[in-house]
Amino acid sequence: MNRLTQAAARRRRRFTLAAVTTLLGAIYAGSPLVTPLYPLYQHAFGLSELTLTLIYAAYMIGNLVALFAFGRLSDQVGRRGVSLAALAVAILSTLLFLLAVDTSWLFAARATSGLAIGVGAATATAWIAELYPPQNKAAASRTAAAVNLAGLTVGPLVAGLLAQFVRWPLRTVFVVYLLVLLGLLACTVFTEDTVTHRARALRDVSFMPRLGVPRNLRIAFVAPVATAFAIFALLGFYAALIPGLLANSMHQHSPAVGGAIVAEVFAVAAGTVIVTRTLQPRTAMSTGLWLLPVSLAMLLWAQITASMAGLVVATALCGISSALGFRGSLQEANEMAPADRRAELVSSYLVACYTGNSLPVVGIAALSRYLGHIGANMVFAAVSVVLAIVALIVSARYRHRSGAPMSRA
Repeated sequence: MNRLTQAAARRRRRFTLAAVTTLLGAIYAGSPLVTPLYPLYQHAFGLSELTLTLIYAAYMIGNLVALFAFGRLSDQVGRRGVSLAALAVAILSTLLFLLAVDTSWLFAARATSGLAIGVGAATATAWIAELYPPQNKAAASRTAAAVNLAGLTVGPLVAGLLAQFVRWPLRTVFVVYLLVLLGLLACTVFTEDTVTHRARALRDVSFMPRLGVPRNLRIAFVAPVATAFAIFALLGFYAALIPGLLANSMHQHSPAVGGAIVAEVFAVAAGTVIVTRTLQPRTAMSTGLWLLPVSLAMLLWAQITASMAGLVVATALCGISSALGFRGSLQEANEMAPADRRAELVSSYLVACYTGNSLPVVGIAALSRYLGHIGANMVFAAVSVVLAIVALIVSARYRHRSGAPMSRA
């Protein structure tokens, strides 16, 4: 009987791991799902490019609410309950997109999407780590990273194909995604929660955010945080503005092509993470920073010459640069933090990621009214290069002064 009980427990844990990894991938797929549809919304609702980027940036509002108010919630009340709530919010967001009749619906849908993804992804990532044996946490991290990037790859690719080849392009993709979320909701009900000590009442739950950087690490922290901002600004450019670049510079209006280009950057990033998993974090971060100007230069050249082949090459370079910069900077931030303040420092790092992903694209759209699309993108590239240079200088100076890697500070 004991063996049967243990076998049932192992089966349930395997089921839970499969369900949670699928949930994480599906949650992340929802982030760029709308990207290939932006030109269609622009035509259907008569939206300006600035309005489209503001809709994209509304995602940051949900992300920040998730980080500030609900970042620690699943630690206190359990993974399953918070995941079910995140899925419910994701379903609400999908319904708002599905039924959208004007711009206000899109703003609300995008903000609730950011909230669902912010809460759901953080909860699922922690859950996956707890479902792996304690001695195998590296494998848990690799699984979470691979599933994250797989979701970001599949989302825009499927959305673009459905919008291109299936009727009702602004509706069909959300019907499909809604069915996926409902299936996951049903599966999550039967999962095993790994949080055993939970808050018994609402008064026992803390919603206070934990942000901060120890005084002695503030200069060193500039390197990973500047890297994160620049890298996520580049990813935000792809997620928000690539369809416009294709339409304006290359006269390419296909949602399938737009979705494929966005999917490429994340697919290459996923491959890079796998291939370079043994690379030291500082080396990865520095390599990503050195590649960033090359990637941006190639991207600008592709836009100026209207070269689709150039855009494909530039996208691959951007994927490599983004993967190395993100992985390296996150590990650096994680390792430099004292154990008792790691959550505060990593949360501060995530604020840089969220703002980098959203604010620069709004600036690009605003500048393009005065400088044109190429001029605005040149300014964006110049600012990104400056951030990369600052990060490289700070990283080198800190290493020179301390004589040791950041992680030993």
